[in-house]
Amino acid sequence: MSEAPVSISTRDGIRTLTVQRPEKLNALNRQTLESLDAAFADAAQADEVRVVVLTGAGPKAFVAGADIAEMNGLTPVQGRDFSLIGQRLMRRIERLNKPVIAMVNGFALGGGMELAMACHLRIAADSAKVGQPEINLGLLPGFGGTQRLLRLAGRAAALELCLLGAPIDAARAQQLGLLNRVVPAAELEAETLKVATQLANAAPLALRGILDAINVGGECGIEEGLEYESAQFGLAFSTEDMREGTRAFLERRTPEFKNR
Repeated sequence: MSEAPVSISTRDGIRTLTVQRPEKLNALNRQTLESLDAAFADAAQADEVRVVVLTGAGPKAFVAGADIAEMNGLTPVQGRDFSLIGQRLMRRIERLNKPVIAMVNGFALGGGMELAMACHLRIAADSAKVGQPEINLGLLPGFGGTQRLLRLAGRAAALELCLLGAPIDAARAQQLGLLNRVVPAAELEAETLKVATQLANAAPLALRGILDAINVGGECGIEEGLEYESAQFGLAFSTEDMREGTRAFLERRTPEFKNR
């Protein structure tokens, strides 16, 4: 029996999902996309999970793209269905009610870059490479790459990466706003754990409100976004965590949030 395409582990409120296809540079076939979708759906419902870290197995790749061998035999209808499966996963990640960190340990190309862009934060090794090389296969990004690149890095960068199809290094990707942090490869796991631990100890309901407000604001006009922010801000005053957080500040101690 072959190994599951995604491994799952949880410790101290941090759930780590690892794409386990190192022999294929963790390429995304249909089974892997569906396994990731199920894993993120479970993380959303699991009370013990405060933050999710997503990475790829092996030293070479986060996810090097979609599985080209599988795509080669698809019909136009099957190709559209494959795209929709990928887009469904990316939207699930993007809308997850808990922070998701992409730990980019190597190549994040094509579907891998689309996967990383769907995460809320991206921390990469300085040796990582990112890009949308689909044009070199006679294709275009199909898991949301054109749209998220446009929103994260702007029109010029989106056109450059998609039209030229050449990968860029981590330093340039950070300059374009595609990566939050770039660290030496040997420090990647420790830095990601540090950020994940900070998020796991933060107020969960406030984290959820922030994620919701930014998602809504990114998809509507400023007035609608501001109205939604005010509503979320007001709701926070109904939580025990808000009382605990403000009380701890006044008492000069570390708050103990209870997710209620």
